[in-house]
Amino acid sequence: MSLSTRAARNFKGTHTEGRTPEELRELVSHVGAELELAPAEVIIEWAVATFGDRFAITSSMGDAVLAHLAAKVAPDIDVVFLDTGYHFIETIGTRDAVAATLPVNLRTITPAQTVAEQDAEYGKDLYKTDPDLCCALRKVKPLADTLAEYDAWATGLRRAETHNRVIAPVIGWDARKGKVKVSPLARWSDEQVERYIADNGVLVNPLVHDGYPSIGCFPCTRRVAPGDDPRSGRWAGTTKTECGIHA
Repeated sequence: MSLSTRAARNFKGTHTEGRTPEELRELVSHVGAELELAPAEVIIEWAVATFGDRFAITSSMGDAVLAHLAAKVAPDIDVVFLDTGYHFIETIGTRDAVAATLPVNLRTITPAQTVAEQDAEYGKDLYKTDPDLCCALRKVKPLADTLAEYDAWATGLRRAETHNRVIAPVIGWDARKGKVKVSPLARWSDEQVERYIADNGVLVNPLVHDGYPSIGCFPCTRRVAPGDDPRSGRWAGTTKTECGIHA
């Protein structure tokens, strides 16, 4: 019996009705250490076996590595993409290519307000005057609302990307969202990501090859000089380093 199957059988619960926060926290405490060194495919396999259709992955469409891995384990898995209304056209194109070429159920989630409606209520270009609020309205809240349908979500978070993510667990408890947070790629190095992309012909956002190693909304993302921190182009010139989704 595989580790993922054993873990799923060791915890009682239904896939369709969901589990309580207490049950989810208990689950994390039981399997977090066991899966810490497991391959990414095994981690995803465990999550699918444990949560069924109450598990989804998220993607910012910098590349399709996580979606590609998940599709191999669980075809038709939900892939959640947050369309903020401020994305580069290349990012939207990558999303469309993922939907067209991978066996996944791609869900595009939009904020409650259009950009024009937000401008009317909060003033033009909120990303300049209050970037934290802009991210909260266009990323954090839409994701939180969508995750109400799920018990667990997977991210492409990697510890190698930034010092703030060094302690990101492979299986963790997201207390703010009340969900299990799965990071199958947490231990992957940049070299491992590049090798997986090359070996499997994985889709990559064209901007990655144009000086944008970390891609967010176009008003708040800049090119990065060779050798600089890959995330230094995000919210350049400010003290902001994260959108709040991983807070």
